[in-house]
Amino acid sequence: KFVQKAHKYVHIEELTPYALRELVSAIYVDAPDKSSGKRVQHIHIKYDGLGYIPLDELEAKEKA
Repeated sequence: KFVQKAHKYVHIEELTPYALRELVSAIYVDAPDKSSGKRVQHIHIKYDGLGYIPLDELEAKEKA
């Protein structure tokens, strides 16, 4: 189901509100953490039909 929806957006130039609503079911933003001396803030994206995909997995596939 997700793959069929995603095929429509392979060549888009920008993420439109319509595309976002169709592909993403939720976005969660953690509170900023400054305990390491740097400000770090994690974002979790729940894709419709896929669930959560860790960012490091997406980055690894993009580089391959």
